[in-house]
Amino acid sequence: MTQEFNATFGWMKGSLWRIIGFGFGSGLIKKAPGTWGTLLAWILWVLISAIVPNDLVQAILIFLCFALGIHVCQRMANEMGVQDHGGIVWDEIVAFWLVLFVMSPLSVVWQLIAFVVFRFFDIVKPWPISYFDEKYKNGFGVMWDDIVAAVYTLFVIAVAVRVVGV
Repeated sequence: MTQEFNATFGWMKGSLWRIIGFGFGSGLIKKAPGTWGTLLAWILWVLISAIVPNDLVQAILIFLCFALGIHVCQRMANEMGVQDHGGIVWDEIVAFWLVLFVMSPLSVVWQLIAFVVFRFFDIVKPWPISYFDEKYKNGFGVMWDDIVAAVYTLFVIAVAVRVVGV
């Protein structure tokens, strides 16, 4: 996976697709853009859940953002000539929203633990995350491997909550 394309803020703000794909600029941070995108996801989820308290609407929003992400990630790959550029963080954002949605109403401490666990799975990519990352070289694949990382995260958190007894 080559990441030769040098995205800049000026370039990003030239297109709504770029703004979304690069997580409103969080993906432009050179050190650990996926972590910054996930952090932005957490902050945005706090706002979204306050503005949209209805679970069904939140679930629909996540689904629609996933579908939008397939389009955005494919569009960015085509435009940049890089399949899953590290600065594209919309996939982390939507996947972590799924984690926070399912975990609700667990405490901020559990959310922090989920943040760390999600980042671990997204970076290490154990099977089948690595399989989807390698097999599906398109917008769907970019989004899907993060959803699988979210499912792994939710499983680990569910086991931890059960063991600790929250």
